[in-house]
Amino acid sequence: MNPFVTAAVFTYPHEITVVKHLLQEAEITHYFENEAMAGIAPMYSHALGGIRLKVHPNDLDTVKDILDRFFYNDNLKIV
Repeated sequence: MNPFVTAAVFTYPHEITVVKHLLQEAEITHYFENEAMAGIAPMYSHALGGIRLKVHPNDLDTVKDILDRFFYNDNLKIV
């Protein structure tokens, strides 16, 4: 049984680079499901359901705050 839940879904591997750093900096236990496959064959990402950020349910609120700050901060944008 896997106690981790999906906090966010990304389409391409480059989108998770900064998020990965922010989560490591906050010492949040996480993993990205389908990350390796999307890195090998990026066009399969849609077929796999995207790259899913998995976190422990106890960390979900903290992760949501980190993601909100990341997505809505004018200084950090992925183009």
